[in-house]
Amino acid sequence: MAAYVASSTAAEAIAQAVKASGSIVSVEPTDFSSILRRADRPLVIAAPGGVFRRMHVYLTSYKGLTFCTNSREPIPLPPEAEVIHAKRIWIPG
Repeated sequence: MAAYVASSTAAEAIAQAVKASGSIVSVEPTDFSSILRRADRPLVIAAPGGVFRRMHVYLTSYKGLTFCTNSREPIPLPPEAEVIHAKRIWIPG
């Protein structure tokens, strides 16, 4: 019974995190770069990622949606981008 309650509580926490974060759209790095070029002064969150391989993880918002991508190589960011370097990016579920 305790294991069921714990897994139920974990599932509820994930569901709440998804609701709080809204829609997150995963795109290829080339598409992410294209989205950045469309914005005047994009805000980009960048963080290291990966478990077995080093990855670069990025988030940005465009027209009310949040877009994310990851890449083995750093993505060239536009000079007008405001970049926030995060310790970690966690995307629910």
